[in-house]
Amino acid sequence: MAGVWVLAETEERMFELLGLGKELSKQLGCKLFALAWGQQDDGRRYIEHGADEVMLMDPPGSDQPLIAYVPVIAEEARNHDPDVILAAATARGKELAARLASALGTGLVSECTFFRLREDGKTFDMERMVFGGAAVQTVTCVTRPQMATIPPRCFSKALPESGRQGEIRVLPAPPPCPVRVVDKKPRAQQAGNIEEARVVICVGRGLEKEEDLKLVRDLAEVVGGEIACTRPLAEELKWLPEETYVGLSGKKVKPDLYVGVGVSGQVQHTTGIRDAKIICAINKDENAPIFSMADLGIVGDLYQVLPELTKQLREAIKR
Repeated sequence: MAGVWVLAETEERMFELLGLGKELSKQLGCKLFALAWGQQDDGRRYIEHGADEVMLMDPPGSDQPLIAYVPVIAEEARNHDPDVILAAATARGKELAARLASALGTGLVSECTFFRLREDGKTFDMERMVFGGAAVQTVTCVTRPQMATIPPRCFSKALPESGRQGEIRVLPAPPPCPVRVVDKKPRAQQAGNIEEARVVICVGRGLEKEEDLKLVRDLAEVVGGEIACTRPLAEELKWLPEETYVGLSGKKVKPDLYVGVGVSGQVQHTTGIRDAKIICAINKDENAPIFSMADLGIVGDLYQVLPELTKQLREAIKR
């Protein structure tokens, strides 16, 4: 059963991996397999979105961690010898992938963003960001299966194809796991999800007072965007929740439009916005680094630019 296997916890991440998996399996001339937790209906949706076969696992019990399934997945891999295994780079997905790679005695490329088939027609050169996004590293996994974790929203989702046929198998339950989940305390979400937002308005140290965030909120309301910030505003000044700061140690966003308001554009921050489709910068310093990567730039005082921009956009929407 050589082929490309994709592994994800959620439907959204699975559709993204299926989109990538379809391209890789086409290049290798092999089938595409989905490993997922769920029911038969979930399996049928994954087949509709490109999987040739789905291997279903029962959702873990309340006291079972996701890594309990490593022995089950590893046994399937030993029996069927996949060419490539891709896992979603979520917190739990990365841990599971690392343990699975160890169990299979193979390598693992983390946070992979690009694949290039080598001349042998069997292995891939894989690219990943290093040094805070300042460089791109190319890695080749010389062991089998080739494994990689894939960041969210890095590849386009697979589109459904009605009438597709495929096989659904249910994998056996995992053996008892020595690790037990004794309690779960969900972290309260204080703001919108900037990672999924189509428009992100990000504010930096150019803002003088916390009360002035109203200027940013007014703009975000008009364009239907989520508010984000640079690290100092969240961790040092506490003006915004920590889940809203963008950068190397924060969130990475991929909106259709990113607007940086008073953001200088240091590499620690721009690492988190390099995948934005359009970058707009508003800064009174014409030499601010953010302008070097901006598609659109406004040199001016944000206290003058924001109210006028918000006003013009609001009037344009009314028209």
